Amino acid sequence: MCGIVGYVGDQPSAEILLGGLSRLEYRGYDSAGLAVFDGTSTRLVRSVGKLINLSRALQAEPLMGSLGIGHTRWATHGRPSEENAHPHTAGPVTVVHNGIIENHLKLRAELEARGHVFRSETDTEIFSHAIREQVDAGHDLETAVRRVVSKVEGSYAIVVLSESEPDKLVAAKNASPLVIGLGEGETFLASDVPALLSHTRRVIFMMEGDLAVVTREGARLSTLDGAPVERAERHITWSPSQAEKGGYKHFMLKEIHEQPRAITDTLRGRISLETGEVHLEDVGLTDADIAGIERICLCACGTAWHAGLLGQRFIEAATRIPCDVDLASEFRYRDPIIDGRTLFVAVSQSGETADTLAALKEAKRRGARSLAVCNVIESSIAREADHVIYTHAGPEIGVASTKAFMTQLVALELLALFLARHRAALSAAQVRARLGELAALPGRIEKLLTDTQGIERIAQKYLSARDFLYLGRGINFAIALEGALKLKEISYIHAEGYAAGEMKHGPIALIDEEMPVVVIAPRGPHYDKTASNLQEVRARLGRVIAVATEGDDEVEAHAHDVIWVPDVPEHLQPFINVVPLQLLAYHVADLKGTDVDQPRNLAKSVTVE
Repeated sequence: MCGIVGYVGDQPSAEILLGGLSRLEYRGYDSAGLAVFDGTSTRLVRSVGKLINLSRALQAEPLMGSLGIGHTRWATHGRPSEENAHPHTAGPVTVVHNGIIENHLKLRAELEARGHVFRSETDTEIFSHAIREQVDAGHDLETAVRRVVSKVEGSYAIVVLSESEPDKLVAAKNASPLVIGLGEGETFLASDVPALLSHTRRVIFMMEGDLAVVTREGARLSTLDGAPVERAERHITWSPSQAEKGGYKHFMLKEIHEQPRAITDTLRGRISLETGEVHLEDVGLTDADIAGIERICLCACGTAWHAGLLGQRFIEAATRIPCDVDLASEFRYRDPIIDGRTLFVAVSQSGETADTLAALKEAKRRGARSLAVCNVIESSIAREADHVIYTHAGPEIGVASTKAFMTQLVALELLALFLARHRAALSAAQVRARLGELAALPGRIEKLLTDTQGIERIAQKYLSARDFLYLGRGINFAIALEGALKLKEISYIHAEGYAAGEMKHGPIALIDEEMPVVVIAPRGPHYDKTASNLQEVRARLGRVIAVATEGDDEVEAHAHDVIWVPDVPEHLQPFINVVPLQLLAYHVADLKGTDVDQPRNLAKSVTVE
C-alpha cells in the first residue's frame, strides 16, 4: 500500500514524480502529494483523492526544481485529508513514509514535551520532527536519519529531503519495499519497479536495514550501524508497455487475458516433457532435505490463501506429505507446532505482505525450512525465505489479483511434482503426464477467452443483486471462495463462498428468488452430489448460475444460466473454472461503474498488519 517516488538530477522533478506516482496507483491510495526543493526552499502541494486532483493543484501552483519526493497515501493513522497527506515537513526536513511506526505514541509524546508542534494525525510526521531535531543539533542528514530510525519500532520505507543538503536524498528501509533506479546523471527512488521503467531499467533493491544516500551520481548504501554494504545492480526486462493497458478498458481485464502467457512464462525452463523432471532453479533442497520433510505448512492472505488451499491438495495428492494451510494474519497467534522437519511455504504476490512476512520469520525462528512463492524479484519475503519459486506473472496492476493467482497455482503444482519426484512418490511417467497437461493449459484458457459475451449477458442479468452465494465441492471449493472474493472486491456486492456440502448447514436459509447462486459443477468425482445441491437451490427458488462441462445437458436443464468450460482432469479444474468467475466479477463491476482496478479501501501490497 502507498507509493513513494524520489528524484535527484538535472530535469524538472515534478513531472517525473507525478508520472511515477501514476504508475503506482495500483497500490491503493486516498491522498497524494509532492515536495520539491526550488533552490531556496522546499515547496509542497498535496490533495485528497485521485492523482488528477494533485495534477490540477500543480497546474495552479507549479513546483520548480530538480530535487523532490512524492507519495500516495492509504490512510492508517488519521483520516484521508490534505493535512494528513504526505510529504510532511518540519523546518528544513521533509519526509515521505510507507509503513507503520508501532511506538509512535511514545515518540510523539517525547517530541511534544520538547516543544515540537504537530500539524497532522499521522505517525509519519514523527520522522520529520525527529530528524529535524538531529539536523538542528548539528548532525548531517545521513547521521540524523540513522539516529532516528534506530529508535523506531515497526515497518518503514522513508525518503528524506533537507534544505541543508539540497544535493541528495536519504532513504532507509525496514519491512517495506524501496528500489533505487540508476540513470545517467540522475537517480530515482520508488516503492516498486513500474514507477522507474520510463526512465531506467537499472535498479538496486534495498534490503532490510539498508540506508542509502542518493545523489545524481548514484547511491551509496550502508547498514543502520554505518557499515558500508554493496547491493547488486539488476537489469529489469519488463518493458514500460507491459505496465500499460494495451488497449483493454481496465488493467484487470488485460491481466485476465494475459493468463495463458503468464502460465507459459512460469513453466518456461522448469519442466522436461521428455524426462518428467521439474527444475526449480532457486530451490536448493537436496534429496536428504526433502526426505526429512514430515509436514508442510502453506501460509498466505486473501487470494494467495485460496491458492494455498489448492496447493495443499496438489501437494498431499502427489507426495502424501501432510499439509496445513494457515491464514498468515492468524498464524503467530495460535502457537503453531513448527520445527526443523517442517517446510514452511509463504505465498504472496507482492512478496511484501506484512502478515505473511511476519509468519515466515516466526516459522524460521522455530526452526522450519522456508520457501517463498511470489511474483516480485528481490521482495522482502523472497529474500527472507531459504528458497524461492518466482511466478513470472509480470507486473500485475489491478488490485484484485488474477494472473498472479493463476501462476501461484502453477508454481504450487510444480512444487508438488518436484517433491514427489525427489521422494519417488510419483514415477517419471506420471509426472511427465501431469506436465503435459500443464503445458496444454494456456491453449485451453486462450480458447475459453475467445468468446466471453455469454458471461457479459449473465453479468447484465444479475447486476442489481445484493447478495451472491458461490458453491464448490472438493477441489472447486477454493474456487468458490476466490470467485466470491473477486465479486465483492470490485463490485461491492456481498458474496460468500461455501463448500457445497455445507449449504444445508446454514446458507440454505438465505436462498430465495432474489439470490443468485453460482454452482461450480463440472463433470468429475463429485458431480452427482454437486448436482443435488443445484437441485436444492432450485427447490428454494434460487437463481442458479452453473459453471458446467461443455455439453452437460443435465445441468443445462436445471440451471437458469450456464457458463461452459472444457472437460479437463479434476486436478486442472481450478485453473479453468476460475477464469469465468474472474470475468463474471469484472463485467458486473464494469457495468456497475465501480473503480475496477483500484477498488475502494483496498491496496495491492498490504505492507501493514
